[in-house]
Amino acid sequence: MISNRELYPLISVDIALFSVVEETLKVLLVKRAQEPEAKKWALPGGVLKPDRDISLEATARRVLADKVAVELPHLEEVATYSGPDRDPRGWSIAVLFYALLPHDQVNALVRSKVEALSWENALSPENLLAFDHTAQLQAALEILRDKVVSHALPLHLMPEKFTLTALQRTCEAILGGPIDKSVFRRRIRGSHDLIELDEFVRGAQRPAHLYRASEGFKF
Repeated sequence: MISNRELYPLISVDIALFSVVEETLKVLLVKRAQEPEAKKWALPGGVLKPDRDISLEATARRVLADKVAVELPHLEEVATYSGPDRDPRGWSIAVLFYALLPHDQVNALVRSKVEALSWENALSPENLLAFDHTAQLQAALEILRDKVVSHALPLHLMPEKFTLTALQRTCEAILGGPIDKSVFRRRIRGSHDLIELDEFVRGAQRPAHLYRASEGFKF
């Protein structure tokens, strides 16, 4: 007799949740509380529950809501990983998503099946991650960088109000290097995704305009 486990591989989601903290691109890692790979750091993830999840995106949102107390302004599918050897429990399929969170919302809380969490440098994490999550993190980072290189603005990483300098610093944190200020300003000139406010904050030399993201902007 063929068991259900032989007919149905393990289907799960993993999420690379990015934020920019002190001008450094960070990724949320969780320390696994259960086997397999207990005590190892990993991307947040969980198993599809067909009776609760209408899609894999719904699985990803449920998993993060269950493990860490965050609401995701942006979630996007990256790639699918599969095979008999990537998980010791057997043949498995994992769909990777990445998500963006403004830096003023990074105080997530540990909930279920997580021993601890940490915001680590996404460009050079200190720990080798469980399963194939090191490769997954790199894939998510490349997608995020490609979007910024293609002139998309990572406004989901920004607080409600921000300066253009802060936005430039966020882009630089993602790309891992400086951007010429005049080039950056030309790039965003006339963007329909930015709304200039009649508000200022004190800058290094003179007051700086505040901006916000336009309603329904796309990243």
